[in-house]
Amino acid sequence: MEGKKSIVTVALMILPLLLIASEKTKVYHAYIHNRMEEWKSVIDEMHSRNSSDTISLAELLNYQYGYIGFCLAMEKEKEARGYLDLAEENLEFLEEIGYRRSIIHAYKSAFYGFKIGLSPIKATFLGPKSMKQAELAIEADPYEPMGYIQQGNAQFYMPPVFGGSKTEAIEKFKLAMDLMTKEGQSIKNDWNYLSLLVLIAQSYEEMEKWKQAKKYYNQALAVEPEFKWVKNELLPGLLKKEEKDE
Repeated sequence: MEGKKSIVTVALMILPLLLIASEKTKVYHAYIHNRMEEWKSVIDEMHSRNSSDTISLAELLNYQYGYIGFCLAMEKEKEARGYLDLAEENLEFLEEIGYRRSIIHAYKSAFYGFKIGLSPIKATFLGPKSMKQAELAIEADPYEPMGYIQQGNAQFYMPPVFGGSKTEAIEKFKLAMDLMTKEGQSIKNDWNYLSLLVLIAQSYEEMEKWKQAKKYYNQALAVEPEFKWVKNELLPGLLKKEEKDE
């Protein structure tokens, strides 16, 4: 009887990890194949389970973060607001139970950035808050990539007249990339890593440094040859710009 109880206990412990691995794979494939409805389905399903498991909730928060960014890029503001509200509730819960301070501050930084995207008039008020949270994230854990990614995003989207710099954005993104790929870290099926390579490439592209941009688009395809956004849109678009510039 005791043996059966042990088996059941182990199974209950393993099940959430299996679910997380499955959801991570689904989100990854949705990202590389540009099927964001599938991404949305994953986060809706995860939300419906109303799990208080810390690991699952942190994963859900990451997927919500990615989907909100997509909604803003597609100008789906109403949808972005709805998912941002849900994400902030999850973030608040994780903060209350003492989840990693670096991650908490990094998402706060990102969410201030999203609010600026939804209401640009608030940039002068929310921009410094976003940057402060990114700084706190790095202070809490200088080896966690998310804080540097948010600093890079701030520099990327901030107009130069207000201090934005694509050069500084690249520096922050590369710091994050180095941390993501350090010994012992896995980037398999990680949409965050591919997104980071795209951010570096786009930063170079904004600076009209075609060769460097092409390098990072190709690096993304080396990691994932089926990355449709890069393969079918971003890289061909870059090559056309480069051709016109010759």
